[in-house]
Amino acid sequence: MKLLYGTSNPAKLAHMKKVLEGLDIEIIGLKDINLKFDEIDESGNEPLENARIKALAYYKTYKSPVFSCDSGLYIEGLSKENQPGVHVRRVNGKSLDDEEMINNYSSLARKLGGQAKARYKNGICLVMDDKNIFEYDGEDIGTGSFIISSKPHEKRNEGFPLDSLSVDIESNMYYIDIENNKKNKDDNIQNKGFREFFKRTALRHLEKISSQ
Repeated sequence: MKLLYGTSNPAKLAHMKKVLEGLDIEIIGLKDINLKFDEIDESGNEPLENARIKALAYYKTYKSPVFSCDSGLYIEGLSKENQPGVHVRRVNGKSLDDEEMINNYSSLARKLGGQAKARYKNGICLVMDDKNIFEYDGEDIGTGSFIISSKPHEKRNEGFPLDSLSVDIESNMYYIDIENNKKNKDDNIQNKGFREFFKRTALRHLEKISSQ
């Protein structure tokens, strides 16, 4: 089964391909198809809302199975109205590049005492066809808590700039230093959550169609 992942971020595409490795699913990205999409207004206030908005918009043009994901960053010590939430890359109306993100969040951590505890909430929406739309935002596809440091690591992970600021609580290691992107316990839970989502939605839907 071929699924379009509604992203132009090569790092996110590569990560999802690795997560779903071994399943009967071929993942392609927006850059792999010769289609032009209208600009999408990601106006949702929660990750699942934006995932739904994007997936439905891409399906409207692509007319084949497509899924989109979205994340929200939530930081302890910030009021609800000041949470980055789904606007992780947007500050004061401006979209930040990787280095600007690192500067912004390291500065924020300094204001919160040098480090801040945070977590990601994720949402995913899969559109198989007009009548079969699946969505999920359970804790098993999010992350546990981690630390955002005010001191950026010298290394960079293109597409995942906050890896240079994020520190694993148990090991006290920067995410970017976790050996060969070796999965910690949190990553394993999250990856399993995404795999189980596709097993009970896309693959089960395909089985249902095949048996008819």
